Amino acid sequence: MIIRDIKRHTLTRFRAAAFGVTLATTLTGEVTAQKPVLEEIVVTGSAIRRIDLDQALPVTVLNASAIRSTGVSNVNELIEKLPAMQNMTVPADSVGGGGGGIRTANLRGIGEEYTLSLLNGRRMSPATSGSTIDLSSIPLAAVERVEILRDGASALYGSDAIAGVVNFILKDSVEGITVSSRFDEPLAGGGRSFTVDVVGGLGDPATDGYSFVLAYSREDQGALAAADRTFSESGFVAFSEGGRDYYFENSSANAIPGNAFVYAESNGGRIRFFNPDRAQNGGVCAPQTTPSGESCRFDYTSTLEILPEHERDSIFVNGRVRIGDNLTGFATVLHTANEQISRIAPYPTGEVPLPLDSDVVRSEVLPHLTPDELAAAGAITGTWRALPGGNRTRAHDIETTNATFGLEGSRGDLDYQVGMTLASMSNPSDYLTGWLIRDTFVDLVGSGRINIFANHSEFMDGDALAPAIYSGNWSVTDTTMHAFNGTASMPLFELAGGEAMLAVGADWRETEYEHTISKANADAILLYGAPGTPYLMERAQYGIFVELLLSLADRLELTASLRHDEIDAVEDRLGGRTIGLHDHDLTYKLATMFDATDRVSFRASFGTGFKAPSMRQIGQPRTAGGYTSGDYLCPFEAHDPLAALCWPDEAQYPVFREGHEGLRFETSEQWNVGVVLTPWDDFDATIDYWSIELENFVSSLTEAQIFADPVKYRHLFTSMTNLSTGRDDLAIIKAFVNVGRKRTKGIDFAVNKGFVLGGVYLKLGVSGTWIGESVSSLTGSSLGRFGEDAEVVFERLVVAFATIEHGNFAHNLWINYRSGYDDQMQTVEILGTGAVLGRGPRTQIQLDIDEQYILDYQLRYTTLGDRLGLTVGINNLTDEAPPLSLRDEGAGHQVGWDPRYSDAYGQTVYLGAEYAL
Repeated sequence: MIIRDIKRHTLTRFRAAAFGVTLATTLTGEVTAQKPVLEEIVVTGSAIRRIDLDQALPVTVLNASAIRSTGVSNVNELIEKLPAMQNMTVPADSVGGGGGGIRTANLRGIGEEYTLSLLNGRRMSPATSGSTIDLSSIPLAAVERVEILRDGASALYGSDAIAGVVNFILKDSVEGITVSSRFDEPLAGGGRSFTVDVVGGLGDPATDGYSFVLAYSREDQGALAAADRTFSESGFVAFSEGGRDYYFENSSANAIPGNAFVYAESNGGRIRFFNPDRAQNGGVCAPQTTPSGESCRFDYTSTLEILPEHERDSIFVNGRVRIGDNLTGFATVLHTANEQISRIAPYPTGEVPLPLDSDVVRSEVLPHLTPDELAAAGAITGTWRALPGGNRTRAHDIETTNATFGLEGSRGDLDYQVGMTLASMSNPSDYLTGWLIRDTFVDLVGSGRINIFANHSEFMDGDALAPAIYSGNWSVTDTTMHAFNGTASMPLFELAGGEAMLAVGADWRETEYEHTISKANADAILLYGAPGTPYLMERAQYGIFVELLLSLADRLELTASLRHDEIDAVEDRLGGRTIGLHDHDLTYKLATMFDATDRVSFRASFGTGFKAPSMRQIGQPRTAGGYTSGDYLCPFEAHDPLAALCWPDEAQYPVFREGHEGLRFETSEQWNVGVVLTPWDDFDATIDYWSIELENFVSSLTEAQIFADPVKYRHLFTSMTNLSTGRDDLAIIKAFVNVGRKRTKGIDFAVNKGFVLGGVYLKLGVSGTWIGESVSSLTGSSLGRFGEDAEVVFERLVVAFATIEHGNFAHNLWINYRSGYDDQMQTVEILGTGAVLGRGPRTQIQLDIDEQYILDYQLRYTTLGDRLGLTVGINNLTDEAPPLSLRDEGAGHQVGWDPRYSDAYGQTVYLGAEYAL
């Protein structure tokens, strides 16, 4: 995108860079004939109002025009295109993963909780018990510009601004009414989307003394099924690598037709595990299954939707009224309703008890047992995939409200503003269909109304399963935030380079995080389910800061910031106690800018940070948290008591999540050194070398780490009772701990050049991030590889663009580059040996994932005095498919690719229209 740093001396460059206007203004020279009239503004990263736009901090600013040229349709897509962003929560994470229906920002890839997202410079309602923001609550049509501070700012904004700040500035002055719409159609099918926006306003604060803006935005995004794309259609993956053919499988023992377990009466030990339908049909497994020992495993991936559907409605109101000559009142209200529906594979039943004297056991199981097995059998269970019940379907119907009211004004040389924010978010998790009620289902199976060993094609009574399907609310997560803040700035005295400026400020906020569960959840009515845990936690915090700008010489300035934070311990309202630590800290930041010449400037900064663990990280009781993403063999020897809790084959195991009351607060150090070059009016380049280091980093072990070292992490293994059978199954605990240090370093760069070729304006630009180091004392490095933290930190992310403007036409071409990486190590089967599939020799393999280039093109035509704009574009112009990945953790249930790092839609054509009434 037109990514420029704010380091400019003239009005011409300010328009071209800070507001993302393409270089036409600069190149024509029309504005330079007039004397510029500049207004003092506050830019993200400083509390001081300034006319001079030179700044020691790396701030990127994108205006609405620049954003539109990128071809994105919402805020989430915009954030994903920024080279400084990595490992955000994306929609695909809600497909069996931990996405929870939200989307986030993550500067530097160190964790979304270290990036502060603001709305008009103020905090929004968090989507979690920490400070992570759901970006899907922000309609793109209401955004005037986005400011991205790629440097730590805890000394100004407080806790959690360690990696940087993303500030969404909403429109506060609009003339007339503008209606726009857009339709996206992936050419391979599925996933089509439609948006419509209406933005209107009246008044001008400068001339009328008031302004009002009202906006409505609607977005509809269709789902994308695994079967819609060849790269995702199956968890049975045959591939070639290095001249050899291999087979990788991510499947489930919960199959249709079902598998049977036979247990000995004498000691309860498992004596047989097989698939009766396969035994009946000469050892051949049914469609969508594959052999494993005597059982069959199900291709669950083929049944899910790899990207969820969602609908979003947003209403935005912004008003400003001049109360006096030097006082203005303002109010901003943004309300968003965002429903996301995900569909994962039909219900896996786990082991279901079957009466020994039932018809289904006598007809389907007993005939295939040996005389010795018949004599020893004391109990029989079965596992099944409830394909007749349809996909497990979950809805997150999220409602977010952010309302801010305040005053801003001046008195003499003093500029000030005060504001109050009331914000809330409600995220209900509703089970729509496909979820099996334990007691009802067990009764249906035991009575013979449902034969779990029958082939799907033979399942005649489609309504038989209906009484066992649960539909209703499962849980609700509510967050509320009340906040007050005020800032003031003024000149102090003259220095050699100009006035010394002082800013002071204070803020206070209280956040409440509540998780309620339905009666069905509390009673654990679902198969192999565990009861949920309600909690209600609250925490207050405040901070005060001072910022001093010293113009030491004509070409040298120094900015110093100091902040004190007090963060209370967490109040457990349900438990009636205080948990965690009360802590405080003093953070600081020093930043300097030196203009060596009119065309060359150097900048540097150093600062410290301070972050409290989230309330859930501190106080969450042990809570069932789903199942592992990957399948694991039992990690214990047969003589180990825990081995009796394991499955006989590879399986997904239950996961518990748990907080830790003794967590210490995290601290950080950040620094940045850069150079800004503006050798010509139509050329600029920046390069910044930066570093972030965290101490007392809070995290939890990954499932792969826990299973890989069962001796060291034995304390993280436990059991969960299967309420259907009464048997205990092996489970793991993912508890939060202070794990030590995390460090990342890299380089940001950007180059932009404009040309005039007759009546044609040509603009070229490239920007990117190179990461040279990313390491954690817990998980090592994930740089250029699928790490132990189940993530990839990409060494290079680059965006290049070319824009041609002639007459009423504008052409935009974007190239989005992502470097390659080493995939997760996996065990695969070697093909071509003559062995039966599933019984061939195995080896370990690690794929080398190729670098990716995604090209996007857009043509825009404006007419009727720029009142009508028509747009046609193609995203993923060359239809690049996601590369093959064998990862089985880190994201959702998708197999064969990594949905966090690839475009699943493929070549997508979009049409847009915008009309100003």
